[in-house]
Amino acid sequence: MEETEKEPIRAASEEVSREFKTLINAEDLDSLKQSQNLILGRLQDSNAVLSHFNDYSEHCFAEVSGDFSRNTRLLRSMKSDLDYIFQKLRSMKSRILATYPDAFPDGSTGEVLDRRPDLEMPQ
Repeated sequence: MEETEKEPIRAASEEVSREFKTLINAEDLDSLKQSQNLILGRLQDSNAVLSHFNDYSEHCFAEVSGDFSRNTRLLRSMKSDLDYIFQKLRSMKSRILATYPDAFPDGSTGEVLDRRPDLEMPQ
C-alpha cells in the first residue's frame, strides 16, 4: 500500500480508538485491574500451597509404598495358604465321611457356600 492510502486508515483507527476510550470509565478499569491482581496473587498462593502438598504427598507415598507392596504380597500368600488348608480339610472330611458315614451329625455334611469376599475383584 502506498503512503497516501495508509493515512486515511490510520486516521480512522485513531478515531475509533478515541471513541472506545470515551466508552470506558478509568476508575472502573483501575478497579478491574486491582481485582485481577488480587485474584492473581491468591491463585499464585494457592498454586504454591498445592505444589507443597503434592511434594509432601509424594514423599509420604514413597515412604509407605514399600510397606503396601510387602503387605499385599503377604496377604496374597496367606490367602493361597488358607485356600490350600481348606481344600485339604474338605478332602479329609470327605474321606472320613466315606469311611465312617456316622462321623458327622446331620446337616454338617451339606455343601457349605464360601461366603468370603473375593479380595482380587474390585467392587
